[in-house]
Parts: sequence; C-alpha cells; structure tokens
Amino acid sequence: MPKVPHLTRDDFPKIVRISTRWSDNDVYQHVNNVVYFSFFDTAVNLNLVEQGFIDFQESKVVGLVVDNHCQFFSSITFPDEVFVGIAVEKIGNSSVVYRLGIFKNDDPALCALGRFTHVYVNRNDQKPTPIPPEIRTMLTNLIRQFDIS
Repeated sequence: MPKVPHLTRDDFPKIVRISTRWSDNDVYQHVNNVVYFSFFDTAVNLNLVEQGFIDFQESKVVGLVVDNHCQFFSSITFPDEVFVGIAVEKIGNSSVVYRLGIFKNDDPALCALGRFTHVYVNRNDQKPTPIPPEIRTMLTNLIRQFDIS
C-alpha cells in the first residue's frame, strides 16, 4: 500500500459533497474502486455546472477525460458522505490536470488521491480547442502545488 500523503481538506480550494449509494458497495462491503472515478467526474463537472460554464445541451466547447488515476488509502462504505477536494495541478492550452482528494464524513484522513485530465474540444468536430477564458480564470484560482512524494 502506498504511503498516504499528508494532505487535508484545507489543501484543496474547492470541496464537493457526494452521497454514496447502496449500489456503490461491492461484495467486499466497501465502495468499489471504479466508483471513485465517478466521484472525480461528478465533482469536476458539478463545479463547472455550478459556475455556469457547462450546459450539457448547448456548450460548444466541452471537456473530455483523457487520463484518470487513483491511489487508494482507506475504504469508504455506504452510507458514508464523500467530500472531494478539487485542485488544479497544471493548465495547458487545451488541457487541465486536476488533483482530487477524497475524504469521508468528518474523518480528516485522505481516503484516496486522484489525477484527472480534461482536454477541451469543439463539440462538433471533437478537435482540441483552447480552454475558454472564463474557464481558464476559474481554473487558475484552483492551482495548488502538492509535494506528494
């Protein structure tokens, strides 16, 4: 098992709360690993929706996931509440790399640490396009550098 980075919720500029569901548990009585990737996707996209940057029907520019990674440190189980900390590690011309910390309930310990990359594309032709300026500004405000070695 990898060493747990000493990260807290305060290390992440944005926190999104997500409720676990009964169906998230697997036969080992904990939230299955694939669900963590859903937590990442939900948190990142919910933040974009809440900020008014994504309209799933009308947005001409959308972010597509091109890379997703997770390290697991402790289990989550239904009915835990999940808190996903969002930070930005790097912003490119058309891509953004997020760092996502997963915490449960009031527990200060990090349960999982993820890396999630969006590439912004034109919805019609799916070709990379520059991150829109208003989204870039929001992402810049989320930049944090982590020493997780």
